[in-house]
Amino acid sequence: MQQVIDYFESINPILAALYATLFTWGLTASGAALVFLFKGMNRALLDGMLGFTGGVMVAASFWSLLAPGIEMSPGEGFVKVIPAAVGFLLGAIFIYGLDKILPHLHINFKESEAEGVKTPWHRTTLLTLAITLHNIPEGLAVGVLFGGVAAGFEGASIGGAVALALGIGLQNFPEGFAVAMPLRRQGLSRYKSFLYGQASAIVEPIAAVLGAWAVLTFQPILPYALSFAAGAMIFVVVEEVIPETQQDKYTDIATMGFIGGFIIMMTLDVGLG
Repeated sequence: MQQVIDYFESINPILAALYATLFTWGLTASGAALVFLFKGMNRALLDGMLGFTGGVMVAASFWSLLAPGIEMSPGEGFVKVIPAAVGFLLGAIFIYGLDKILPHLHINFKESEAEGVKTPWHRTTLLTLAITLHNIPEGLAVGVLFGGVAAGFEGASIGGAVALALGIGLQNFPEGFAVAMPLRRQGLSRYKSFLYGQASAIVEPIAAVLGAWAVLTFQPILPYALSFAAGAMIFVVVEEVIPETQQDKYTDIATMGFIGGFIIMMTLDVGLG
């Protein structure tokens, strides 16, 4: 692991953000590839996977984003937390706006419950767009953190950025399967289910590069940018991920998945950061 951290320290931060999110994208594709091996997926397993995803995202929002953002903010007392509060709110508003505009359908919901602008798009497209929506803040978070390290901000570290990428990658693996398998149940071929499943994470490298570039170009925005990514991720968890796990009788399994994801992400961040 130390060799990985040393490597990322030696390259351009924008390139580091790109490589890190290509890794997270690759794990999404690996998870989606399981559609070639299995005919179906147990609903309890699906809900547990989604809970795990939520736990990782919430832990990453605090340990990897909000806490460093507050630490590197100037001032004392209430003044010190203003950038985090403003950025957090703006991140939530950003995803709220996308949620109202981008047509999408959550995994465990009926087609009549599709959100965003009404379109004649097929259910498979809407399902993929729902996952794509919450991959935007994940990619942005990784890029912003790598940019903060390169800018020399106290509280931002390569170890923390690598831990964040690793945590997001771990939750992307089951997420890829959780996207591909419902598409397979909709009648798509295994190959098309895989393509849609892996495509849901293609936005992560794009968002990461933009995030790293923005922080390097406008360094004072870093505390706001970290909190912006956190606010976006928390909005996704509360509005999308958790409700998806509460549509059936496996809520306890989903909750324990959430706890497990939170513990793993917290451990990675503290251990590597």
